[in-house]
Amino acid sequence: MVEKSKAKKLQEELSYQKKNYFETADEKERKAIYAYAEGYKAYLDAAKTEREACALSVELAKKAGFSEYHFGDKLKAGDKKYFINRGKSVVVFRVGKKNLEEDGMRLIASHIDAPRIDVKQNPLYEDSGMCFLKTHYYGGIKKYQWTAIPLALHGAVVLKNGKKIEISVGEKESDPVFYINDLLPHLGGDQMGGKAGKIIEGEQLNVVVGGLPYADEEVSDKIKLGVLAYLHEQYGMCEEDFLSAEISAVPADKARDVGFDRALIGAYGHDDRVCAYPALTAVLNEESDHTVLAMLVDKEEIGSEGTTGMQCKVYEDLMEEISIALGANFRKVRAHSKCLSSDVTAAYDPNFASVYEKMNSAILSCGTCMCKFTGARGKSGASDASAEFVGEVRKMFAEGGVVWQTAELGKVDAGGGGTVAKFLANLNIDTVDLGVPVISMHAPWEVISKADLYSNYKAFLAFMK
Repeated sequence: MVEKSKAKKLQEELSYQKKNYFETADEKERKAIYAYAEGYKAYLDAAKTEREACALSVELAKKAGFSEYHFGDKLKAGDKKYFINRGKSVVVFRVGKKNLEEDGMRLIASHIDAPRIDVKQNPLYEDSGMCFLKTHYYGGIKKYQWTAIPLALHGAVVLKNGKKIEISVGEKESDPVFYINDLLPHLGGDQMGGKAGKIIEGEQLNVVVGGLPYADEEVSDKIKLGVLAYLHEQYGMCEEDFLSAEISAVPADKARDVGFDRALIGAYGHDDRVCAYPALTAVLNEESDHTVLAMLVDKEEIGSEGTTGMQCKVYEDLMEEISIALGANFRKVRAHSKCLSSDVTAAYDPNFASVYEKMNSAILSCGTCMCKFTGARGKSGASDASAEFVGEVRKMFAEGGVVWQTAELGKVDAGGGGTVAKFLANLNIDTVDLGVPVISMHAPWEVISKADLYSNYKAFLAFMK
């Protein structure tokens, strides 16, 4: 073996290079990476809306021995609890034995909503042999990507008698699917000559839900009536019940391995369930001396607003209630708490290299990615973590054997994005973003690396220790 030169040794000692996790993992760890991905894919397929993600997370928590918490409940070290907020967000937590005023809480905050197509409140109409639902898209999407693909309808409807029903159609092989029309290329000259943002307008995202006329010559809008008759027979709905409904169109595809080597996963909703699932399973699977919370919240894609978004006071109230139950001063608890705001980042894509600065971009399979700050351009809207806290997290990851990297979301003037980090930092909690790199973020089908998924899980375990 040729001995390394002094300069080569020095270069290896002093230089920083990102590492491909698959290359550094031994055979046992590679098997763990692939095995963990199977549970994640099942979670994705069963949780395509925030309601479903909340319900499934609660189900998994119950199986792991967690019980529901209500404000005012007594707490003690070792308790395993979950708190449900309106069926759209859930906080799963363990009570540690360390002094809460001195140690604070360890928070992992992710979101379980994803870009989608929401059905309007007065949506149903018939035109030219088809029945449609009018929609309003949710979150930042490229509208043209949602046409000409199979869609499923998921949601909840509160009937006029007050009964709530759940709807999920399009996921089973025996189910029908739904569809948003696009224009054929033969007639699409003007459409294709326009800007991408105008190829499909928001008001054109109408979902086809029927085409069979009701068998009665005396009525008009026969296809619409046929759909209404079906909805009434199956769910007890009338047209007015759309007024108190939350129904969404989401891709009907299942999560699938991508590539001959199955190293990647393609699916709808990686953003941000690829962070929420590791956060959840870390807290469910691992005991900790710290008091740890996995906060799986709603509405991040539209600014974290409303009663289920991260800006809602309920999450601060929950932390305060936990502090009170354990006899701790909440202000002191906040000051000593630490948070990983776990949201995805953009993976460097060589096919669109012009919008990235490669040295500071996330590279697929090089591990979970820390973003010291998010925001746009001049760090607008960012939570910029301190060097001291980043150094502390680095030490945790080194001790936990975590393969990880750092990145920004694209070139300085190319755009940017936001997370829930700033809302937690505003509570005087040290916070930094950590999440999985994603290819084709916000598309109906996104791609991630199984190595990055598992690295995220290991990072959370290290943070909890």
